[in-house]
Amino acid sequence: MDDNSVMKKFTTVNFLNFALGFLGLQFAWQMRIALAEPVTSSLGASPLLYSLIWLAGPFSGMVVQPIIGVLSDNTKSRFGRRRPYLLLGALITAVALWLFPHSAGLSDIIGKVLHINMPVWGGLFVAAIMIWIIDACINIAQGPYRSLIPDVVPSEQHAQANSYISLAIGLGSVVAMSVAPFLKFVFNYQMSIPAQFLMSGLAFALAMTWTCLTIKEKSSLNSEEVKDDNQKQSFWESLKDFFLLSPEVKKICTMQFFTWIGMMCLLIYFTAFAIHTVYGIPDDTDFVVAQSLKDAAQNYALIGLAIFNLVCFLIAVPIGTLANKFGNKKVHIISLLSMILAYLGLAIFCHHSIAVLCFMALSGIGWSSVCALPFAMLSKYIKPGTEGSVMGIFNIFIAGPQVFVCTLVGWIINMAAINGGMNHHYEYSFYIGALCLLLAVAATATIKE
Repeated sequence: MDDNSVMKKFTTVNFLNFALGFLGLQFAWQMRIALAEPVTSSLGASPLLYSLIWLAGPFSGMVVQPIIGVLSDNTKSRFGRRRPYLLLGALITAVALWLFPHSAGLSDIIGKVLHINMPVWGGLFVAAIMIWIIDACINIAQGPYRSLIPDVVPSEQHAQANSYISLAIGLGSVVAMSVAPFLKFVFNYQMSIPAQFLMSGLAFALAMTWTCLTIKEKSSLNSEEVKDDNQKQSFWESLKDFFLLSPEVKKICTMQFFTWIGMMCLLIYFTAFAIHTVYGIPDDTDFVVAQSLKDAAQNYALIGLAIFNLVCFLIAVPIGTLANKFGNKKVHIISLLSMILAYLGLAIFCHHSIAVLCFMALSGIGWSSVCALPFAMLSKYIKPGTEGSVMGIFNIFIAGPQVFVCTLVGWIINMAAINGGMNHHYEYSFYIGALCLLLAVAATATIKE
């Protein structure tokens, strides 16, 4: 029997329920993206060292997601194929998020327990380990979550399902980024960085637990659709099959590669850009700056990311509707072009705080499309039973480009010092990002739908 013939169409309520876990996941990602830089810089990390610590994300994405994808495809469990990985990833991430901003204290505790004098960079070393754990465990959950779409959603609703994931990404990010500025504006209470990380960990664990309890997977221990041991594929077999799916898959991967170089130029460096370029706070940790100015700059960075994700949230469902009507390719190209324009605006008007927020809003259009349409394009080529493997391998073309951003772009920014080395040209990342997004547009134009 055809898989789609036994799948019930999702209603709006079904889609919202399905996307809730990803909303919690985005709490974790956004806190990691927005506030990792203030934590690591306070421990003495330079722009280049911060970029190198960011390598945790791409390396864990390139290694963890493909492996977990293959494992989840071949998992036989009374709890289903994907749910064990969703819950495990969420719970470990929650603990690591809670510990991360306390890295300096953890370093001291480790030194006392082992009866050794920890070096001055001990706190930064612990922070780097925590980031690696956070990124690896988020990836443990994220890959199988994307694989649930072809598992449980009819193929004709895949674009819609991915658009609801975009909606969850936008809404989760908006809420996560808005809490601290809202409390400051309304109650004049500045929420501490450790409290924000704790909040994001709890949100991730609770939302993912809800998803695991309420989503019925297509395959479980007693399902005939789960492969037996003789049908299991290794990672390398899955990788070979992935590239034999269709010539269009290679074009989609090329598009994704350049897209994510461009995306990470914003996601990695926007907080530093807001604090050190827009607000002009020196990178040098020895330079004394009033705490009120630091808090204002951090809240401004959160507001910028909240606006960016608010637009993603508002147009997530319309993006899916437009894609169904006009095609994924056309809508995606227009969305990427809007983001290129936004990046150029961010770089050129980098000292105008209101303009920066407006361009962050414009870039949210592209972000909404990036979160949904490439996955909708790829889902047409996925064979039943290989959903986790394909999504895990596809993630290589999301994670891999980040290595370029964390190394070469980080080095360029580190070398572009101003004011005697006290600050850097973080806006350069947007020029590089705009160029890479233009290459992504060119790749998208070659895809046949």
